[in-house]
Amino acid sequence: MQEVHISRRRWLAVQAEHVLRADELTAGRRARRGTGAKHPVEDFLFEYYNFTPGKLRRWHPGAGVVLEDASGEERARWPGYLTRADGGVLLDVHGLVARRGEAMGFVRSLLQATLDRPAFTGCFGLHEWAMVYRLAPEEIRHAAYPLRLSPSETNDVVESHTIRCSHFDAFRFFTPEALSRNTIQPTRGEQVTNEQPGCLHAGMDVYKWAHKLSPLTPSELTLDAFELAREIRILDMRASPYDLSALGLAPVEIETAAGKLTYASAQRVFAERSNALRERLLESITRAESAL
Repeated sequence: MQEVHISRRRWLAVQAEHVLRADELTAGRRARRGTGAKHPVEDFLFEYYNFTPGKLRRWHPGAGVVLEDASGEERARWPGYLTRADGGVLLDVHGLVARRGEAMGFVRSLLQATLDRPAFTGCFGLHEWAMVYRLAPEEIRHAAYPLRLSPSETNDVVESHTIRCSHFDAFRFFTPEALSRNTIQPTRGEQVTNEQPGCLHAGMDVYKWAHKLSPLTPSELTLDAFELAREIRILDMRASPYDLSALGLAPVEIETAAGKLTYASAQRVFAERSNALRERLLESITRAESAL
């Protein structure tokens, strides 16, 4: 693979743009830090995916990119980077791939399998309802926010629908009473077999795979995936049984025909956008491997 050299003036400008964008996207999370305040939409992206605002703020150019005259910068001492005699700094692709090769192979297989499948848009976000099914009020995860419907009406929504959740990391949070109501019983080992692009959680997980492969993933792609994950999470919670009107989030009433149409329409758009990111992430994996 032919290396790309970026002048000091140019990469400093790109890095500054990235830092500004990252700070804008994480402003809410950083403002809540230390206050004890919680946000059921935004906090999920940091607590479940376990990637801090500080890590998002670090700009990585990706494999095969040489940053000229960067030897005196802090990034020259970051893990996974090499400094050349001429002052150029670049990723240690050989070392990173040696350590991440197994993970890269899994992510490649999962992304490609998901891309190869059509999007299923008939689940209507019922995974969130299955997570509160027949729970006592004090057991509900986001207990600071009321349910839109009464407990019995919430249970009725679950019982009157067919639940078709294919995503293991959503399914594993179902209540014990809801598990058997799912049409399949997904496992971690079947993830590559089950993943499909219409799934909101699979769409959010593109962000997970992007940051898991950092610093091999170009940071622009990681932030694009983060931004999409945030949009998807908003729909995920608007379609949930929770009343989030206090946060300015109007419900998508998936228990109604109109709500189902709204949800499925948004799913199709998110499937297209997440697939575009999957293709870019596959390209970054290929680029890293070709640099060996």
